[in-house]
Amino acid sequence: MAAPLSRRDLDFMLYEWLDATALIERERYSEHSRETFDSILDLSEDIALKRFAPHNKKADQNEPTMGADGKVEMIAEVGAALDEFSKAGFIAAQFDEEVGGMQLPTVVTRAAMAWFQSANASTSSYPFLTMANANLLVEYGTDEQIDTWVRPMLEGRFFGTMCLSEPQAGSSLADITTKAVPVDDGSYRITGTKMWISGGDHELSENIVHLVLAKAPDGGPGVKGISLFVVPKFLADGTRNDVVLVGLNHKMGNRGTTNTLLNFGEGKYQPTPETGAVGYLVGDVHRGLSYMFRMMNEARIGVGFLATSLGYAGYQQSLEYAKTRTQGRVPTSKDPASAPVPIIEHADVKRMLLAQKSYVEGALALGLYCSKLVDEQQTAPSPEEAARIEFLLDVLTPIAKSWPSQWCLEANSLAIQVLGGYGYTKEFDVEQLYRDNRLNPIHEGTHGIQGLDLLGRKVVMKGGAGLQLLVDAISATIDRAAGVDAAKADALRAAVDRLVEVTGQLWSAGDPAVSLANSSIYLEAAGHVVIAWMWLEQLIAADGAQGDFYDGKRAAAQYFYRYELPRTGPQFDLLADLDRTTLDADPNWF
Repeated sequence: MAAPLSRRDLDFMLYEWLDATALIERERYSEHSRETFDSILDLSEDIALKRFAPHNKKADQNEPTMGADGKVEMIAEVGAALDEFSKAGFIAAQFDEEVGGMQLPTVVTRAAMAWFQSANASTSSYPFLTMANANLLVEYGTDEQIDTWVRPMLEGRFFGTMCLSEPQAGSSLADITTKAVPVDDGSYRITGTKMWISGGDHELSENIVHLVLAKAPDGGPGVKGISLFVVPKFLADGTRNDVVLVGLNHKMGNRGTTNTLLNFGEGKYQPTPETGAVGYLVGDVHRGLSYMFRMMNEARIGVGFLATSLGYAGYQQSLEYAKTRTQGRVPTSKDPASAPVPIIEHADVKRMLLAQKSYVEGALALGLYCSKLVDEQQTAPSPEEAARIEFLLDVLTPIAKSWPSQWCLEANSLAIQVLGGYGYTKEFDVEQLYRDNRLNPIHEGTHGIQGLDLLGRKVVMKGGAGLQLLVDAISATIDRAAGVDAAKADALRAAVDRLVEVTGQLWSAGDPAVSLANSSIYLEAAGHVVIAWMWLEQLIAADGAQGDFYDGKRAAAQYFYRYELPRTGPQFDLLADLDRTTLDADPNWF
């Protein structure tokens, strides 16, 4: 079976394009080397293929259940794989040495994590959430909270979650009703219900550290009244906290990850005389949502990586199938007695493979580019430079989450199509990859929410400085590409100019409802412009290099510029017209 990722492609992106080894010249990463990075990638590939991939299908077919005792039951291979992952130090890899980490660059650890995500989306989700949880607490928690909760997470003894949504509120966090009441010892008592909590309960670790959004007294209505709390399944002394698993949600994909409905403070495990689960305030009261965005933005880029990894795995499998499956004859061969050809010889199969290649390799480039921005922001020579890089990352985040979730899912659909009738049978993996990936356009903020974020906030922040920062970055690439592929450089410049023009037209309308009515179309068009940028970057890196690998890069870039970037023309036309079709549709018409 084909490997779910291409190590050759990772090496190209990390070393030939992004020059990840240049990071070792910065003090934070000075103890590392190319050999360090390669050893991490080698080890991640080895563990992913030997311990994660073998139970991917089994976990899908034997999803977790809730036993009579209220405990989660799942196949043993999940825990065994996670033990191996933790012992190898992957949870702690990117964290500071002072908290037990290896201080590896984010771009390297994200590349390593892609091996696990492509091999087994469900099992990899547990440490993915744990790392994001720990990152938030390192940023905003107290020394005591870091010692009590973060260090055990980095050792793999505790796992972490994020608890935002509620059954009645969904993504509308202003409407959450979970409450937090302070008590004399400085802690809080949390009461309420949280829904769609991935990894919310299991027996895989000694403890589960929940980060819970709740409303503390005197916060006022809306999101400004929200605070953030650490609410562990077990208190530090081992006492069971009043966090109760109500039930498991049964998903179409990613079935090996528990997805839970949790009650906080229902009285089943009341550890203190006061009613409610014991919670510990993170940072300042009523600033919880701003803190949670630290985890949410990391998770959004992580979801983009997961979508990319699943799309890449499907591409690899359909490519292998197309090379070995013989069927039909090319149009120039009229002899029915001639041998059937591998289906990769057929132009339409090549189209589907090129489409997949352009999506997954473009998305991987964007994810790694954003990851390197994190490293550059952490080690920037000045606060001003750090702020500039962080601002660019903020603008790219909704695209880095949503574009792979949409188009790498399309890659999975094409992988099924390449396999034909075999593609939708359970005997092959591509149908599961599609189901697993279908969750990602919803995870961590739906496609629509990301569109509102991009058009409604990110590109207009600071008087349009967000959009200008993105345009400047793309323009620098266009200037460098003029001598490499002038036609593609000109095509991208025209698309960027149109993006700027249409953004101005949308916001000069004077009616936010009209401006935002087609924000999902804006997100898709802007995303295609950004991926075209990523392909132009790869063409520059591959300039002058010879061989099938580089020719394949050039072919995928050609496909994207000929078949995909032109999609943005009609989309920009629609946006420029300030179309009201969706806005004016009366609910009674449906």
